[in-house]
Amino acid sequence: MTKAETPATETAVNPYPPVRIVNDSYAPSIPSTRINPGKAVTDGTIGVLFMAYGGPETLEEMPGYLADIRSGRPTYAEVLEEISGNYEAIGGKSPLPEFTRAQVEATMAKLDEVGDYRAYIGMRHWSPWIEDAVRDMLDDGIRRAVAIVLAPQYSKLSVEKYQKKIKAALEMFHGQIEFAFVNQYHTEPGYITAMADRVRMGLAEFPEDQRGDVHVVLSAHSLPVRVIREGDPYADQLMESARLIAAQAGLSEEQWSWCYQSEGRSPEPWLGPQLEDWLPQLHAERGIDKVVSIAIGFVSDHVEILFDIDIEAQKVAQELGMRLVRPPALNTDPLFIGTVASVVHNKAQEL
Repeated sequence: MTKAETPATETAVNPYPPVRIVNDSYAPSIPSTRINPGKAVTDGTIGVLFMAYGGPETLEEMPGYLADIRSGRPTYAEVLEEISGNYEAIGGKSPLPEFTRAQVEATMAKLDEVGDYRAYIGMRHWSPWIEDAVRDMLDDGIRRAVAIVLAPQYSKLSVEKYQKKIKAALEMFHGQIEFAFVNQYHTEPGYITAMADRVRMGLAEFPEDQRGDVHVVLSAHSLPVRVIREGDPYADQLMESARLIAAQAGLSEEQWSWCYQSEGRSPEPWLGPQLEDWLPQLHAERGIDKVVSIAIGFVSDHVEILFDIDIEAQKVAQELGMRLVRPPALNTDPLFIGTVASVVHNKAQEL
């Protein structure tokens, strides 16, 4: 989420999807939740529900998208203008739906080799919604399924909310599917190695004789401090991932550091430091002028990377005279895809 997208306060999970269509101009097209829809469902078929945050396909969809994030609460005009500007700067739409579908198709190519699986895509805040996917699964006769969020670390503000949407959809459609939930996969070797490869990609952008002076900054989406104080494992899991990635990439303790990014607009304290604040601090205190920035909590290129890092953080770096390199996100990296397929297949054995 970008700052403008983040709700000011957390509210109780609504068991029913909010009204999504303000008027016809805001109504999204409804892509299919089904991957390979012609594949027959048998008694042995395991459904796989892949979930991601969602994003608008056009700027015209932005009011409806923000209304969904804000549970129907109105969005101030200046916020709508700001966030629309952010998306316009990265091409006028979110690339997340396309990347998600490509990731799912690649994962299913692996899963089809080892079992009878049927894939579905559900988004938390835009079409095709998680509720749409659960309805289609019920209509297709799916009785057992694995649910996975395309986010490696667990938090009750992220992964748990996706899982609650599944449970609410089953109640709404009066259906029954036995779900096995993947909560996290932040230490899986394939994920760690794929992220360490991103570190190596970033370092390779600098001349060999300068690489010893390059500092690697690992980051992830910020959350309110209160969530961590309440025992949420998100921050601990991120640091566990970060240390494993740094070690796999062969970085010393002095060669890398940690920060957060994309904090929300609410007045409460958020986890920090923020990337745009951390870069000046590294420059002032340690004289660092070469940086590789990698967001380890995101698995595809989307607005929190393409705008928050490539535009906002890059602007800060340029003003400081720093060179900032941001390697591509995992997207359809074979190591990551293989990891997701393995995690799903292993979880399916519990059904």
